[in-house]
Amino acid sequence: MIQQNSQNMEETVVALNRLNPGQSGRILRVSGQPAARRRLLELGLVRGEMITVDRVAPLGDPVAFTIKGYHLSLRRQDAARIEVEPASNWGGTA
Repeated sequence: MIQQNSQNMEETVVALNRLNPGQSGRILRVSGQPAARRRLLELGLVRGEMITVDRVAPLGDPVAFTIKGYHLSLRRQDAARIEVEPASNWGGTA
């Protein structure tokens, strides 16, 4: 978890794989190797989009998300490359 101070407001940034089922967040950054990053961006994982954790597989991998009205499953290691601001920080719904 990374803490950043910006304009006297504390912003918490977490990796997408750290959110629990039912939690939402706003995508801030997608990192990783160029080809993998490009693929995630093509899937709609772009800055500013809202993403919600739907459920986690029984053994913890993969994780199901909802973004832009569709369902997407990602491995935890891929979700770890996506930084989000949890909805609880900006008054969004979980």
